[in-house]
Amino acid sequence: MTNRAPVRSRARPTRAAPLPEGTEKRRTVEEMFDRIAARYDRLNRIISFGLDQRWRRHTVAALALPRGSRVLDVACGTGDLALALGGAGYPTVGIDLSAGMLHAANTSVPLLRGDALALPIADRSVDGLTCGFGLRNFVDGSRFFTECARVVRPGGRVAVLETADPSWVVMRRGRDVWLGAVAPWIASRLGSDADAYRYLPRSAAYLPPPGELVATLDTAGFRGVASRPLTGGVVRLLTGTREAGP
Repeated sequence: MTNRAPVRSRARPTRAAPLPEGTEKRRTVEEMFDRIAARYDRLNRIISFGLDQRWRRHTVAALALPRGSRVLDVACGTGDLALALGGAGYPTVGIDLSAGMLHAANTSVPLLRGDALALPIADRSVDGLTCGFGLRNFVDGSRFFTECARVVRPGGRVAVLETADPSWVVMRRGRDVWLGAVAPWIASRLGSDADAYRYLPRSAAYLPPPGELVATLDTAGFRGVASRPLTGGVVRLLTGTREAGP
């Protein structure tokens, strides 16, 4: 009788839980950002190699509005983009759903708590609107663009900065490893919520393809809509001008 090596069962890979939708997504996102707010800015700098500040400067420049133009920064978080807008000469108000992020903000720009899908802002009351890395966190991106069209005056501008998939496969795979494995490890070492930083790269799955985003913004009432990749396509800047309409 021959001795056989014991058969080792192969553990099946664990599938990630489905991404939340609807009211569950709204609650999950709000609670997550409340938890990570205290270390959010520091981790942003580390995980993006400081490029997040450059991307915000591109967003501010893309508005191409005269100094003194009134700007609303939606999903403002701790106020980094709102601060850059104020520094560029734009009177700015930031709005975010997360009370924790607003509490952790370090900016003199006025900040409001509110829902991006029901902005507490009057019709046609701002000259420009920005949103940095917030689109994937909204329950309904199309509805957000409709709100943009409601509050931005005709001739006003929007600039939406969001994560994207690089077309170069090597960069895409490197990005996936960095955000999927390294970033959560860094977060845990710095005392933040590693699970939140596992969720954030997964949340990019909420985003439609760039062409669909362009079409949705166009349908909402913006003309000259453009989608521009930055830093090899790891992020994308969506811009448009509000057309005259009802």
